[in-house]
Amino acid sequence: MQSFAPTLPGSSSVAGLKGSRTRNPRTARSGVRVTAVAAPEAPAEPRSFEPAKDWGVYEAEPLTPELAKRIKEAGIDFENSQLKWLSNSGRERALAPKINKAEKTKNEKHGITAWEDVTQLGELVRAGETKWEDLGLDDIDVRMKWAGLFHRRKRAPGTFMMRLKVPNGEATTKQLHYLAEATRMLGDQGCGDITTRANFQIRGISLAEADKIFHGLQEVGLSSVQSGMDNVRNMTGSPIAGIDPHEFLDVRALNYELNDMITNYGKGNAALASLPRKINIGLSPSRDDFPHTHINDVGLVACQHPETGEIGFNVELGGYFSTKRNAMSINGNTFLAQDQVVDYCQRTLETFRDLGRREDRQKTRLMWLVEEMGVEAYREEVGRRMGVKLRTGAHVEYPDKWERRSVLGIHPQKQEGLFWVGANVPAGRITADDYQAFGDIAEKYGDGTIRLTVEQDILWPNVPEKNLEAMQKEPLFQKFKIFPGNLEGSLVSCTGAQFCGLAVIETKNRAMATIKKLEEQLDTPKPVRIHWTGCPNSCGQVQVADIGLMGGPAKLNGKATEGVRIFVGGTIGQDPTFASEFEKGIACDESILLPKLKSILIEKFGAKEKVPA
Repeated sequence: MQSFAPTLPGSSSVAGLKGSRTRNPRTARSGVRVTAVAAPEAPAEPRSFEPAKDWGVYEAEPLTPELAKRIKEAGIDFENSQLKWLSNSGRERALAPKINKAEKTKNEKHGITAWEDVTQLGELVRAGETKWEDLGLDDIDVRMKWAGLFHRRKRAPGTFMMRLKVPNGEATTKQLHYLAEATRMLGDQGCGDITTRANFQIRGISLAEADKIFHGLQEVGLSSVQSGMDNVRNMTGSPIAGIDPHEFLDVRALNYELNDMITNYGKGNAALASLPRKINIGLSPSRDDFPHTHINDVGLVACQHPETGEIGFNVELGGYFSTKRNAMSINGNTFLAQDQVVDYCQRTLETFRDLGRREDRQKTRLMWLVEEMGVEAYREEVGRRMGVKLRTGAHVEYPDKWERRSVLGIHPQKQEGLFWVGANVPAGRITADDYQAFGDIAEKYGDGTIRLTVEQDILWPNVPEKNLEAMQKEPLFQKFKIFPGNLEGSLVSCTGAQFCGLAVIETKNRAMATIKKLEEQLDTPKPVRIHWTGCPNSCGQVQVADIGLMGGPAKLNGKATEGVRIFVGGTIGQDPTFASEFEKGIACDESILLPKLKSILIEKFGAKEKVPA
């Protein structure tokens, strides 16, 4: 089946890769560099597609008579239920007496049909025949998430955030200009975010506009299908894939193939749309580990097999954050050839779908299944479904300590005469005009594409050297700095209480204001990564930060107030570690929090007070 991913500069299939020998240990792992054959070229127009009536690419085994009887006795509409898309073992789990509320909702009606509902509702709302308040709670607040629509009931009732699918964080000028157009259509309430999965979100959408925006996204090769609830999140890789002098391979083609497999080419895949919980997958093509594989449910770490010389992936499993548990991934003891990656991920998702627990929702992430089965049994089960005996992991040792690189600034690519330019987007918040400018600059100075990072920043690849001087003079870079300060350049923040009903504190605006004052008052000798998150779900990923701030209770002058728990010491890249809780109950009031952060920066990160001029 044909893929609908846009053809991007320098992209190639896995078969179009070649290796070249080098002895520089900083150029590649164990001395092998894998580069794409294709030279940079003008991007092709994204292909559009129409949603399918058949949402599945998989047919489950026929119901056993006993299961058919139990489904009938439960009064479940089998055709619209998730049960239709599960194996019999998965159906057994989904019919268990103690399944959680979300599973009961999915059994009543599968969320994969949400876009059909949205299209019909959009027409009815515009005709004045219904309104969002008329919809059932499960439809509006739960099933819409399969269509990428998240109702902001608590903060902005009647409006939605739409989460997109932007594999490997790549977008074209045409896509960016459409996002600008769609955001402007939403008026004052419209804005956007770059997320910690190198993705875009649009805010301020009503049901009257949702279907129009969805179909507009399709026309430029984007989609929001299966971006929420119990689905696979945006595929992450490297923001400098294909242009990185130190990568093992260009993972973009694999990320697009995985996205196509998971979403049935953007049309919806019911067979993989009812997992026990969400799944994050990241492919790391260099020692920098740009996608943070240690906090992904499935992390694929590129390496050279020490015995065969083959460039493939070691598997890590189970990394995740939640209100109840924060787990770093464990060694999956599996080595994958490049042509096994898509099949392995599909069979992993099917294994999780069929065998994962569906009782206590706090114990249903992939890590719990891997721990229940054991790593070796889990590998054998996935291999059985693939029809192969999977190899055990490759033990790779490196003679040096690799320092994770920053992609901000101006850097030479492996293609001679070309550079990438990375700019800081504080806390990831963007406007319609920003989308427009991103696309304009890509078209004027680069190759018509941009890349997003999991640090919520943006870069432009394939910029000829002769364009660099003029590009830096663009007004956009007064707002989004190419060479930011050591604190502002590493700031990350979740949505916070401005829009998110789970957040207990406002984060983005407070984070930007706090960083500005810290930059004004301190000289910090090296980048310090400060992450903000509004609640223990940790969308802002405070556990991987140098300094993490998590919303929580506090008191000021004896009264309850917005506060934070402070974490210190997280590291990323090769040999990562989680931050430890440093202090809790710290009021967010500037008179309390600012001195506390200054003290931490001075004592632990070598910052110094600036001397007044």
